[in-house]
Amino acid sequence: MRTEGDAHDLRHHGDAEVRDEGRSLVDLAVNVRAGTPPAWLREVIAGSLGGLAAYPDGRCARAAVAARHAVSPDRVLLTAGAAEAFVLLARALKVRRPVVVHPQFTEPEAALRDAGHTVDRVLLRAEDGFRLDPAAVPEDADLVVIGNPTNPTSVLHPADAIARLARPGRTVVVDEAFMDAVPGEREALAGRTDVPGLVVLRSLTKTWGLAGLRIGYVLASPETIGALERAQPLWPVSTPALAAAQACVGPQALAEAAHAAHRIAADRAHLVAGLSGIAGLQVVQPAEGPFVLVRLPRAAVVRRHLRDLGYAVRRGDTFPGLGEEWLRLAVRDRATVSSFLGALEQAVTRADR
Repeated sequence: MRTEGDAHDLRHHGDAEVRDEGRSLVDLAVNVRAGTPPAWLREVIAGSLGGLAAYPDGRCARAAVAARHAVSPDRVLLTAGAAEAFVLLARALKVRRPVVVHPQFTEPEAALRDAGHTVDRVLLRAEDGFRLDPAAVPEDADLVVIGNPTNPTSVLHPADAIARLARPGRTVVVDEAFMDAVPGEREALAGRTDVPGLVVLRSLTKTWGLAGLRIGYVLASPETIGALERAQPLWPVSTPALAAAQACVGPQALAEAAHAAHRIAADRAHLVAGLSGIAGLQVVQPAEGPFVLVRLPRAAVVRRHLRDLGYAVRRGDTFPGLGEEWLRLAVRDRATVSSFLGALEQAVTRADR
């Protein structure tokens, strides 16, 4: 366990790779599923616009999310994306020793630091496959944050291992933003009410392409939900986002997401197979998310050559626990992956010159 300063750029995210001059690049940097939102969801959102004169009413969406996870509505809080939930947790919970398990999405630590907390880090190791060892978390940590499956490593931790983090007086925050991209949502903790102090975050922006709309939710005890709700501004989730939330947890959407998860798994296998043929490149396996983490020599140079060849990938050195030799690659369809693999081979060759 190590305590770190601000050596890493915790505010850097994949969208930075495809802004401005990067707009024309093929995007393997952002983890939003390509081709979304689907037409039916766009119609739902458009149909909500007639209600914009009224203040948002989240009761129906909240009840729909609760039904989706078989919990009571007082265990659900709708948020403007999972990122808002991290800010609420940092501001509303009275904690003494927060610990973030890295490498993972950096926004939880950034939010905690912005709220004035001193944050300790547990750094999972590449040689261990970036797998969680619950014993590595300090006993006196009263807030623990972990992603599952973890961004950027694509590691899916066993639910039982995460549940073993629970202690009296401790809050365990599990970021499940990518869990619906896992076939069968294996190892999900969403909906569990038997783990003391459990808080699960879900995002609807990744699978449904709603990053610009901002919609997610928190599942936790009624007491924790109440504390977070009191820290929220009035009407934090817009009417179109509420309509999207209700639609995305319905039977049609869940079936579509399940089908997409299997397709992503097949496309990821195609990507990993192609990556295995590139000399000097290592893939963190088994990958279970809609992205893979790779390690290769001169990765920063390779990334620049990839941009020249028309492709954007996510640099890894902004994640605590990783360095410049790491890149994160979003899973795309087989045709895009095949073209990307050809460009990657060219980029590696150029970097070797």
